[in-house]
Amino acid sequence: MHPTRLLRWLRASMSAMVCATAVVYLLVAIDGGREITSAQRTNAAVAGIDRAMEAAEDAGTALGTADTGQLELIGAGTTFANATARISTLVTAAAQGNAAGAAGRKQIQFVHGQLTTSLELTATAVREHQRSGRSGVKTALDALTAPHLKDPDTGRPIPGTGGLHASLADLKEMQSSSLARHRDEGWLDPVQLWSLATAPLVMMLALILATARILARHFHRHVSPRLLWAFALTAGVAVASAGLTAWDEGRLTAHPTVGHPVTMTGALLALVVAGVLNHLAYRPRLAEYRFPRP
Repeated sequence: MHPTRLLRWLRASMSAMVCATAVVYLLVAIDGGREITSAQRTNAAVAGIDRAMEAAEDAGTALGTADTGQLELIGAGTTFANATARISTLVTAAAQGNAAGAAGRKQIQFVHGQLTTSLELTATAVREHQRSGRSGVKTALDALTAPHLKDPDTGRPIPGTGGLHASLADLKEMQSSSLARHRDEGWLDPVQLWSLATAPLVMMLALILATARILARHFHRHVSPRLLWAFALTAGVAVASAGLTAWDEGRLTAHPTVGHPVTMTGALLALVVAGVLNHLAYRPRLAEYRFPRP
């Protein structure tokens, strides 16, 4: 094959790698940013469930220390009412960040049901305190704070058993596990992210080496610095996109830096410049055959 045809093929291949880097960057910025935002919502949901567990403990403490003789007058108290209201609000908000699919939605509904049951048992204990005394309060308290049942063989807690606090713990474990899996999938998987980001760079290095061989053998010239600058700009965008995605994923920011308009504008502009430099790097050698020297 004539060396000029090889150079044209190499130039087109280098341009294709610059375009491939642009495509990878856009996918990372858009899809990766969306995955980071989704993971951030799940992380916020886990934090909300943590606070709901604390509120369940506060409600249990308030109910456990309530004066039975005063239940008819003041009920379970303001602390209990505020704590149970917080649980409802926090669990409802956590549903927006559910990452466990249908199982997570079912568990959230189960928690709401247990909260309703706890409130009903507490109301019953207040109405019937003269007849039931502390036994009604204990029943309501168990619905709030009863621990998981233990597996007789392994001694491990059995999910789906216990009171409201235990169900919240199950919900937290479910969402935390889903979040951990999500952070190791798709664009948040470091292996996939860096592999796709660096694959075009490896191809570009191979193309530059092939270009250097042809230039040295047929033209007695070295590789143009413009070609090296084109590679450097492309590599900078690829490494920056993967690095910023990893940084955003580590912080679980609600507004990923990699997809910020300023970042996207700078990255795409750098790739345009890389494409122009790549074209100009090959042009002098190709012109020698189009316009031979006298």
